[in-house]
Amino acid sequence: MSRSRTSRRIALTVPAVLGAFALTVLPAAATTSPAQIATSKTNGVAYLKSLQAADGSYAGSGLSNEWALSALAAAGTAAVDVTPGGDATKNARKVYRDLLATSGWPSATPVVTDYQRATLNAYAAGIDPARVSASRNLIADIYGYWQTAETGYFGPSANYNGTVFAALALAGAKTQAGAQRVPQSLLTSMVNRIRANQHNDGGWNYSKAEGSPTELAKPGDIDMTGASMAALCASGVPNTDPDITQAKAFLKSKIISNSGAFNAMYGVNTNSNGWAVSGLNACGINPQTGDFLTPLGKTPVDFLIAQQFNPGGGFKYLPSQTTPSTYASADGLRAVAGAGFTATPPVPTTVGAPQWVAQAAFTAGTATRLALTVDDGAGNLKVCSVAFTPTGTTTTLGEVLAAATTAATPAGCVTAVTPSYGTGTITAVNGKANSGSSTWKASVDGAAFTAATRGKVINLGDTVALRWGS
Repeated sequence: MSRSRTSRRIALTVPAVLGAFALTVLPAAATTSPAQIATSKTNGVAYLKSLQAADGSYAGSGLSNEWALSALAAAGTAAVDVTPGGDATKNARKVYRDLLATSGWPSATPVVTDYQRATLNAYAAGIDPARVSASRNLIADIYGYWQTAETGYFGPSANYNGTVFAALALAGAKTQAGAQRVPQSLLTSMVNRIRANQHNDGGWNYSKAEGSPTELAKPGDIDMTGASMAALCASGVPNTDPDITQAKAFLKSKIISNSGAFNAMYGVNTNSNGWAVSGLNACGINPQTGDFLTPLGKTPVDFLIAQQFNPGGGFKYLPSQTTPSTYASADGLRAVAGAGFTATPPVPTTVGAPQWVAQAAFTAGTATRLALTVDDGAGNLKVCSVAFTPTGTTTTLGEVLAAATTAATPAGCVTAVTPSYGTGTITAVNGKANSGSSTWKASVDGAAFTAATRGKVINLGDTVALRWGS
C-alpha cells in the first residue's frame, strides 16, 4: 500500500484469520482458473521471498514486511523454508521468533494491534503464539488489553479495529493440534461487539459506531467489512447469519462490473479487494461465483490477478501504478490463495524442520505471563494477563490464581479463592461458591472443563479458563 492510508492501516494493525476457502477446484462459472491461481501463487511466493533481508528478517522496528509470513503460508510455503541465499540459520521463522522474544519488542509504547499482528503472523510461520519463548506469550499479551468497563472490546473502544483483530487472532491462532484455545464465552463477547458496530448499510468501519445513530448511518468500508466478516466467521458465526448476509449484500453493492474490483472508500485498490476476498474466504463464500460474478463476467479474484506483475509476482496497489507494493503483494496473494487473515503453517520441506516450534516449559526465575478468563456463569466474564515468576518448569492453578489477585492486567480478574492454600478442590472464586451440581471447573487450551483443583498442573503458554456451572 502507498499513501497516507498505509500508515493509518498498519498502525491500527492489519490482520487476521483462517477458515480459508480453498480455491483449487472452481465451478465452471469462475473466470480465474485453478491453473491461473497456481501460477499466481508461485510467482507471488517468489516475489515475497525476494523481500527477505540479508539477515533473514521480514520484520523490524516500525512498519515492516511481516504480513508476508501469513501470505507465504496461505500459498503453501513454510517460513522455515524461506532463507537468504540458502542460509538455514537465518530462516524467516527463526529470525521472526527471535525478534518477538526480545524484551524491546514491539516498542516502549505498544498497542494491542502489535500483539494481534504478531499472533496472526507467528501462527502462520509455525510459531506457537502462546509459547514464543520463556517470557513471551502473545495470547496473554492480547488479554492484557481487555476493557473491563466495556466488556468485549480490546484496546480503546474508539479503535474498533483492535477488537476485530482480537477476534481474528484469538479465534484464528488455534493450538498446535488445531483446537480453539480460548473459551467460546470470550469469542461470543467479541462477536456481540462486532455485531453492534455493523453500519446500517451492512458494512463496518475502523472507528466505533456502537450506540451512535450518526456513526451507524455512515457508509461502511470495504476493508473493515472483510475483516469483520472474517472475525465473525472465525468465532463460530455461520455464513447464513443475517449479519453476514447483510455484509455480503454490502460488498455485492460495491463491486464494479467491468473489473471485479470493489469501489472502496479510498478508491479501487488491491488491499481493499484483498481484505474483502479474505473475508469471503474465511466465511466459506466463493468470491468467484454467484453474487460476486458480475454481469460482465468479472470477479474480485480477476481484479487481484490483473494487479499482479507476472512473472515478477508482486501486486501493485493502484491499477495505474507500474511498480509492486509490499503490502499489496501480501494482501493480494493471501486472498488469491484462498485464505482469511492467517493460515495454518504448511509442513516444511526442509529436512528435520518441524511444522511448529514452541518453548516447552517455564524457566525458573524468568518472568512470564499466562492468559486467564473467569466466567461466573451469570454473564460476568473477566479476562486478564497474569504476570508471575515461576520457580520450576511447571506451576499449579492455585499459584496462577494467587498471582492473579495482585499481578493481573487488567486488575480485578481474581479477588479471592477458597481455599487459599493446598492442592484440593476450589470451592469459591471471587466470592461465588460451589452449589450443588454447579461448581467451578477449569480448562486449558480449549480442553473439556473438569473440576478445578488448586493442584492442577499448568504449563508454560497454557490458556487457562475457569467457569462456574453444572
